[in-house]
Amino acid sequence: MRLKTQFNCRECGQRSARWLGRCPGCGAWNSFVEESSAPLAVGAAVLTSTGDVPCPVTEVSAFAEERSPTGIGEMDRVLGGGVVPGSLILLGGDPGIGKSTLLLQVAHLLSRKMQVLYVSGEESTRQVRLRAERLGALSPGLLLVCENNIDTVERHLKSLAPPVVVIDSIQTVYNSDVSSAPGSVGQVRECAAQLMRLAKTTGMSIFLVGHVTKEGLLAGPRVLEHMVDTVLYLEGERHQFFRVLRCVKNRFGSTNEIGIFEMRGSGLVEVTNPSALFLVQRSQGDMPGTAVAAGLEGTRPLLVEIQALVSPTSYGVPRRMTAGVDHNRVALIAAVLEKRVGLNLGSCDLYVSAAGGVKLNEPAVDLAIACAMASSFRDAPVDPGMAMAGEIGLTGEIRPVNGVEKRVNEAVKLGFSRFLLSTQSAARFKEDAGIVAADTLALALELALKL
Repeated sequence: MRLKTQFNCRECGQRSARWLGRCPGCGAWNSFVEESSAPLAVGAAVLTSTGDVPCPVTEVSAFAEERSPTGIGEMDRVLGGGVVPGSLILLGGDPGIGKSTLLLQVAHLLSRKMQVLYVSGEESTRQVRLRAERLGALSPGLLLVCENNIDTVERHLKSLAPPVVVIDSIQTVYNSDVSSAPGSVGQVRECAAQLMRLAKTTGMSIFLVGHVTKEGLLAGPRVLEHMVDTVLYLEGERHQFFRVLRCVKNRFGSTNEIGIFEMRGSGLVEVTNPSALFLVQRSQGDMPGTAVAAGLEGTRPLLVEIQALVSPTSYGVPRRMTAGVDHNRVALIAAVLEKRVGLNLGSCDLYVSAAGGVKLNEPAVDLAIACAMASSFRDAPVDPGMAMAGEIGLTGEIRPVNGVEKRVNEAVKLGFSRFLLSTQSAARFKEDAGIVAADTLALALELALKL
């Protein structure tokens, strides 16, 4: 049969008979690549050939989720308690961030109680053995194979029937029925569909390693994230010693949890107290421009130092630069400070950063950002024994946040004697001398700054 040429979108998988500058499906520019169409859409056909017949939902047998703990507390926290049988988990991250290292450590710990197959499509088995020896991850229950053909991988899985499988990576695996190169839109889509069928029909838990693009998104079609059960991102900077494992999709748990790891020569080591890690190099003494924000990532409270630098601009247009916090939120807070508090920030450069390289996106850090900016502008330090959490409205009011008990308890553990909250949030604490309440941003600055 003669193969026809078609164009597929790298972002969403949209197909077109000719090249298009902009995808009509997702709106991405220059995302169409030329591929040869396969005679059969393998991934779309095999999923419907299970032989099941429709039945009432009340007659479907329901079993409790039997999770298998990985042995790494931070990994179990992000997964929702452990690995669910028959789940398909996708782990993405920048090159060299530690994806293969983390999954090799997980595979080693799981291999102590069950058989685990590690399929490497990028490295030879000797290279994986050397890395496993460095990590101390040598176990007879951990099987290694170097293979790129998805059909051969499927034969190994059916003959061995391991409960847990690691595919490193999905971009290197190819299907011989698809004529395009490995890593293309068609190959990634079909190989992921074949692995999803195996996971759902056999009960195997399959981990997939995914590459990311320069924009930080998973390479391949966007449908890949919709097919899998869980999507994890391993974040961090090369010059930082810690890594953040963030869950953006989880059909078996919360999507707001994060896991903190420290990169060492022996692998990734979990950090049980990340707040102490982010505050270990906190500025001591009366240093203006710093404030401690009490964030909340899922069920975990996180105390992070917010640093701000406000200086007169040397150019016609003042600069606004941020790191670890939302740029738009900083611009909004600066406008509120100028309009409601009277700080002339329009002629100043603003630089705001979350110390340690962590990313904070929740509105509860607004109050710390405002206090740090006002502290730098007025050259007056914030009370070093105070932590704070609160959302700032456009009218200058302090709005309540959720999980204030967890935030306050975490601050008390780390030695903070005062906690600045909104009046509504502070009402939950009866006659607590350490709770400071403020209903407006102007009042909050008077209570926080040492003028």
